[in-house]
Amino acid sequence: MDWYEIKNWLELSTGLPRDSLHIYAGIGVQLFVALVSRRSLASTVPWLFVVFAAFANEFYDYSVVQAPQNREATYFAESISDIWNTLLLPTLFLVIARFWPNWLTAKPKKRKN
Repeated sequence: MDWYEIKNWLELSTGLPRDSLHIYAGIGVQLFVALVSRRSLASTVPWLFVVFAAFANEFYDYSVVQAPQNREATYFAESISDIWNTLLLPTLFLVIARFWPNWLTAKPKKRKN
């Protein structure tokens, strides 16, 4: 079973559209790399793995799946959309963890009675 067949199987078995799978894969890769490398989400290392995975996946799709010539522009636009979907939340997590970490870890303020 090659990578393309695995992606088709995931789409069919989960019932999720590929766009959703890109979102979950991006978050999953970022969290997995952060856990294994023992780095914070504020580190660019987990995020760079997501970038590499997104571009490697799209390169694989582009080189394996032959789009008809009259559909080349649409196929390129779909690839850009896939990369965007994969990177959006990991980028947001990186920016928040790096510049506003208190958003994620702040303790609740005590109420005055």
